[in-house]
Amino acid sequence: MSAVSETIVREYFEHHAFLVRQPRKYIAPNKPEDDDIDFFVLNPRPQPPPGDRPFVLTSEDLTFVERAIVVVKGWHTETFSSARLASTPEIFRFVGTKVFQQAARVFGENGAPLKILVVPALPHEAKARDESIAVLRAKGVDAVIPFRTMLTDLIMHTEANRNYQKSDLLQIIRILKNYDFFREPQLELFKSKRRKR
Repeated sequence: MSAVSETIVREYFEHHAFLVRQPRKYIAPNKPEDDDIDFFVLNPRPQPPPGDRPFVLTSEDLTFVERAIVVVKGWHTETFSSARLASTPEIFRFVGTKVFQQAARVFGENGAPLKILVVPALPHEAKARDESIAVLRAKGVDAVIPFRTMLTDLIMHTEANRNYQKSDLLQIIRILKNYDFFREPQLELFKSKRRKR
């Protein structure tokens, strides 16, 4: 998995006040990279959920997540259709017993963590999207977060006039914002436009 994808996910969870732990910082030469989970995340101040948690999480839903194991699939040109999911069973290795033993060592026995899969995209068409979600649920995935959700959130909360010296990702977003490479949201019809330089 690309280090850039990992960086996006780490920054996103840290931005939402999660404690993030990466179980390994190396790739074992005789072991497939996707065998293990990518992050353990812990919310120090979780809120009780008002109802059922949605399967496709938004940034607002993160306040109801207490702890999770996170696997990142940074295949940014892919859509996670039911056909793609059926043809790549290795996506689901992280829902196995070994992972939960590892999670129990990290989190203790105080409750099972959520299994969150970070995906590039789900199908846009409702029927195909529902089929993909059904496959993911059947395989044991508790929730997904699309990369678009994460990137939108990071772009929205990165300020152009702040120096993010300790984060290359946020610094790049800041520079792009400074040079007007990101447009304002479409629905803000009456907001005054920023002066061009």
